[in-house]
Amino acid sequence: MRPSKCILRAFTRLSPSRNAAFQPHPYRCINQNINSQDPYRIIKLRNVVPFCTNRPSSVTPQVASEARNVSASRTCTKDPTLGQTIPKNGFNVKPLTVERLEEDEKDEEVVDGDVRNIDKEGLESVRRKEIEEEAWKLLRQSVVTYCDSPVGTMAANDPTDTAPLNYDQVFVRDFVPSALAFLMKGESDIVRNFLLYTLQLQSWEKTVDCYSPGQGLMPASFKVRISHLEEDKFEEVLDPDFGESAIGRVAPVDSGLWWIILLRAYGKITGDYSLQERVDVQTGIKMIANLCLADGFDMFPTLLVTDGSCMIDRRMGIHGHPLEIQALFYSALRSSREMITINDSSKNLVRTINNRLSAISFHIRENYWVDKGKINEIYRYKTEEYSTDATNKFNIYPDQVSPWLMDWIPENHRCGFLVGNLQPAHMDFRFFTLGNIWSIVSSLGTPRQNQAILNLIEEKWDDLIGHMPLKICFPALESSEWHIITGSDPKNTPWSYHNGGSWPTLLWQFTLACIKMGRPELAEKAVKLAEKRLQADRWPEYYDTRDGKFIGKKSRLYQTWTIAGFLTAKQLLQNPEMATSLSWEEDLELLETCVCVLTKSGRKSCSRAAAKSQILI
Repeated sequence: MRPSKCILRAFTRLSPSRNAAFQPHPYRCINQNINSQDPYRIIKLRNVVPFCTNRPSSVTPQVASEARNVSASRTCTKDPTLGQTIPKNGFNVKPLTVERLEEDEKDEEVVDGDVRNIDKEGLESVRRKEIEEEAWKLLRQSVVTYCDSPVGTMAANDPTDTAPLNYDQVFVRDFVPSALAFLMKGESDIVRNFLLYTLQLQSWEKTVDCYSPGQGLMPASFKVRISHLEEDKFEEVLDPDFGESAIGRVAPVDSGLWWIILLRAYGKITGDYSLQERVDVQTGIKMIANLCLADGFDMFPTLLVTDGSCMIDRRMGIHGHPLEIQALFYSALRSSREMITINDSSKNLVRTINNRLSAISFHIRENYWVDKGKINEIYRYKTEEYSTDATNKFNIYPDQVSPWLMDWIPENHRCGFLVGNLQPAHMDFRFFTLGNIWSIVSSLGTPRQNQAILNLIEEKWDDLIGHMPLKICFPALESSEWHIITGSDPKNTPWSYHNGGSWPTLLWQFTLACIKMGRPELAEKAVKLAEKRLQADRWPEYYDTRDGKFIGKKSRLYQTWTIAGFLTAKQLLQNPEMATSLSWEEDLELLETCVCVLTKSGRKSCSRAAAKSQILI
């Protein structure tokens, strides 16, 4: 029997010639029939064409530029009368609106002339179910398909939006809550397709304005572009964006980290570990890890990045070593260590990962943590200390401790948080919600620190939750700080967007952290708060003002990760055992050794006793 092209390419991929340039093999599929089922329903495909990849079995420094074409097109037969409107991808489709019950039906009804009270709890239960049903309808309507296979969800799907910009694309970070919602619903095909297709788009020799951002970079987003070929055929092309079209032209640091985290979650929830064992997937993991672990001039174990390289994708003064990236970096390294197949070629990489994990955990726990006592210590710091035994190791000036922080930090020593950034002569004392929450989820913080973060959120509920969870950072930059740090960004005005705006998508991560730490009641309180407004406000991207009372002035409606974040939070509360598949427990082995300093150079070894002492609450 003659082997298929997929099998032939697999043998070619596993046995690459050292001297031959990498040759991509564009793949196409011809679909003669249009799926007559509901286009918004994700179905499990039974007869799926095997996914072909054209990757070598190991990472090599010389990669031919033709690898950029690995995101080759597919040709599919479709009705030519479709024109430019693509209803299958959800855009320009009017979302379902669930009719709300009238106010006069809340408390009583009239039966045969008698007034009878309605069970309020039952009515609220019906409403909550209606909201969830609408959310699922909207999430399915946002699904993007590529050659009749679901590959992701678009960022926003507002039918009245005439200028979607890049909100009609599939963003890697935005898709994560959608993926988790589908996985916990038992619909895994869309997640598997997303992981494999974004892997095909991974940068091998990608350039932005003639500069290469690094081999292994994952795109920030991708779009399915369509061009007509003949009367009854058109070509679908996956077109990635690595930052060359983004505002500010910043490459996404977090995309590859989220991809690895989602890959681990896929295996944990579905039990299908064959995906992460594939040669091309193993290569993709190693390329991301090598990109993040590359040697440089930096003296810290944390990852050095520019402004705008993560969820906060505009200038907000987070350049350097922002907490959000460090927490995701730590999670991605722990996930990689779990998934990388150990062999002669991967031993050194795994050893490097272990060393970096140990260094990051000690560095973050020791140097990023603040509570009332630590702030008072910083307030009394001496500066210009020159020695290996210096207390003020980063030469932080006491005047950086702002009056707002001294007034805001609770008297209770059981409250504290991880600062937003740390580098020489600079400590950003703003509270960044995602970084702190994900430090809990990944066990980057100690158990005592993780509980203290949740204590702080509970203590400062009005500031960090308000009318809509959750504040992306606190406090906002105002007056001269806003002018200088943001460059007078008109979108990041005080208490708006990334400058102190409230983002409902953070609900799922907050819920995950609360369940992990045994405090689901905090998450339930936040979800109920959001549930009262999200549907009525048409699922906005973010909310404005200090307490999150108003819909953001430039907020997109029917924002997919707002919808998905709500659904994922609800599913986690209904099935709290799923949280163990999405979080990490304390790794005691990381506390056994410290690689922060060298002993042979005359420097003292760091003591891990301080970190170990905080394991028990």
